[in-house]
Amino acid sequence: MSFQYKDLEPKAKELLKYETARKHTWCSGCGNFGISTAIKNALTAQDILPHQAMLCFDVGCSGNESDKIGTNTIHGLHGRVLPLATGIKLANPDLPVIAQAGDGATFSEGINHLIHAIRNNFNITFVVHNNQNYGLTIGQASSTSPIGMMMNGSVDPISMPPLNTLDLVMSANPSFVARGFANKIEDLTELIIKGMNHNGFSYIEVMQMCPTFNKQTPQEWYWDKIYNLQETGHDTADIWAARKIASETDKIALGLIYQNQRLTWEDSLSSRQGVSSKLIDEVAPRNLNQYLEQFI
Repeated sequence: MSFQYKDLEPKAKELLKYETARKHTWCSGCGNFGISTAIKNALTAQDILPHQAMLCFDVGCSGNESDKIGTNTIHGLHGRVLPLATGIKLANPDLPVIAQAGDGATFSEGINHLIHAIRNNFNITFVVHNNQNYGLTIGQASSTSPIGMMMNGSVDPISMPPLNTLDLVMSANPSFVARGFANKIEDLTELIIKGMNHNGFSYIEVMQMCPTFNKQTPQEWYWDKIYNLQETGHDTADIWAARKIASETDKIALGLIYQNQRLTWEDSLSSRQGVSSKLIDEVAPRNLNQYLEQFI
């Protein structure tokens, strides 16, 4: 599916259903505005109504949208959005589930959950807001902050090299990896649609500005480095080509980087083979007396 803005013209009323009267508290120029727009675009373009979707939010600036978008939402613990989203998807596999977190929550507090979500190939879409710092705690360094960056929580400039996020993700045998830019909303919308239609764990990293606390990588910095990967003839099924792209540090590839089809965790369970019901349908009152009698 190739998304274009004109696709939403006949769906304007449906798109507006995702809007609420609550005021966004993001800083002017924050990349979260673009990411939020792309997600609402992606849901509307696929004719998914607000009551038919589930958005899971981590703690951080990205999580501040949890009560400002008109759909089913839940705001979890810091770094723990992936197990939260996974549990919801396992209970009701027909529900489109999108999890969102910042680079701090993803690659510090929640890095263990990320690795195992990729390894197990849970069937959810994960959108990472990467602004290279902890914005909500007024500009603390994260594991993606560049060398030399001055942050409010650091006396000296950052001295350690940033974590190469895509290199890490590619090492865990992913089934879908993409990267977008918050200011290229049309392209980002298409990546989110592709991720939602992928059967497995869809990792979508979104590079964005933090105009208040990250002065080292402003909008102009990104425009000088980004390029469209699909215009290069890149083979999205070639894992070694994808790993080479992931190792790039002097430029930023945007688009679908890698995709393959392998069994999801749910589909690999022998105990669920031949079972047509969903876990949510199997919830019912149970009489546990027969199990407790042996202890009485």
